Amino acid sequence: MILLILLGVPLVAAAALGFIGDRRLAPEINIIGSAATCAAGFDLAFQVYEHGPMMAGGKFFFVDAFNVYLAVLTSFVSMTTAVFSRRYMRREREHGRVGHVGMRFYHAMFQLFIFAMLLCLLTNNIGVLWIAMELATLSTVLLVSLYRTPTAIEAAWKYFILCGVGISLALFGTVLLYFAAEKVLGEGGDALLWTNLSQVTGQLEPTVLSLAFVFLMVGYGTKVGLVPLHNWLPDAHSEGPTPISAVLSGLLLNIALYALVRCKVLVDGSTHTHHAGNIMMGFGLLSILVAAFSLLRQKDIKRMFSYSSIEHMGIATFAFGLGGPIATFGALLHMLVHSLAKSAIFFTVGHASQMHRTQEMDKIQGLIRGNPLVGWGLMFGVMAIVGMPPFGIFTSEFLILTATIKDAPLMTPFLLLGLGVAFAALFRKVQPMVAGEVPSNQRSMKVSHLPVLFHMLLVLVVGLYLPDFLSRWFHTAVEVLK
Repeated sequence: MILLILLGVPLVAAAALGFIGDRRLAPEINIIGSAATCAAGFDLAFQVYEHGPMMAGGKFFFVDAFNVYLAVLTSFVSMTTAVFSRRYMRREREHGRVGHVGMRFYHAMFQLFIFAMLLCLLTNNIGVLWIAMELATLSTVLLVSLYRTPTAIEAAWKYFILCGVGISLALFGTVLLYFAAEKVLGEGGDALLWTNLSQVTGQLEPTVLSLAFVFLMVGYGTKVGLVPLHNWLPDAHSEGPTPISAVLSGLLLNIALYALVRCKVLVDGSTHTHHAGNIMMGFGLLSILVAAFSLLRQKDIKRMFSYSSIEHMGIATFAFGLGGPIATFGALLHMLVHSLAKSAIFFTVGHASQMHRTQEMDKIQGLIRGNPLVGWGLMFGVMAIVGMPPFGIFTSEFLILTATIKDAPLMTPFLLLGLGVAFAALFRKVQPMVAGEVPSNQRSMKVSHLPVLFHMLLVLVVGLYLPDFLSRWFHTAVEVLK
């Protein structure tokens, strides 16, 4: 029943908002639907925490400590983003950037996107996972092009083509995975279930699984935004509405990485080597370095933070590839704190862009004096995202760095180089925006402060003290991913 609520609410809300359109209560219905989904997510997590992994719907759905933690994170950030988008999108409507049809489309696709992400996480079927991932892609492609400007349409087209090619390669990898599984589990849907595959990993043909992982890595790695498959991500973030940038960076990238990690566990169990982990480490480290140096060249504030997302997904991918309890724990924690911090940053970036009528960093100044909440929110958000103590990202990066020194010491200088360059680049770019005099063209306006404050408070609390229940939850997830 709780799974039905968790998946049914966003689907029903999408249909209702598609019918309601741009009427007065549409943003409130969007918030209520997201809040109900979040409540169901917490309820499901509590059940898994108390009773352990469970299956439902005739083995069609499977929930354990790994995917339910991401389901809670997805539903929570979606709810806070819906709260933020109420005032933000209303102002976009008032300024003529979005019309009546666009607002109808925005709210309906937002809820459909939530449904697709939750289905990716909760399904037990790797084929349905692929379908849900494609649904998430299609819904966000349409949202990226919401403003209907030439650059927005170009960004959406690039997103569609690159991720379409990537998801096609992931499909081929899924077919190879089924080809190996059917020889052990027989033909039919049972050979596509994660739970069945995990029980027979030692019997699967290692050569086929190694080849399948290459295609899955390229396919789902495109969705993660890993270099050199990342070119869609900066354009999509900079041209789409800011709430969509927040959920893309904070949620969708996590979902694609989740699929990769699940596949890595199968390949490791079959080959008894570190083949899949080495591939993930290579892509992850390359992403960290390229994204860090790319930060120095950015002039658009949303593009800059999209490259920061590439860097942090590279860190998480590298850590999962490295493996071991410390690195895996750090990667799980990093996905959590990055999602919270990056979505909060995009909230403040959206307000700053509306205040100055531009996304060009050279034209954004005096945020702390003009609107202290936006200025300090951006400043503390950057302090968190670069890994300054006592924020939670410092803890996760410290764990990952410690594991790297122990298990892959030759990689340590490159990891430190990427982290150091990203640290310097972000502070160099952000400091002039938050400091200085207030420009004459800066608007005075009310902002949605609760989502920013709540996210940053959570990132700070996790950095200062990791609650016992969350620590045990992550330890259980680490055991799942051995």
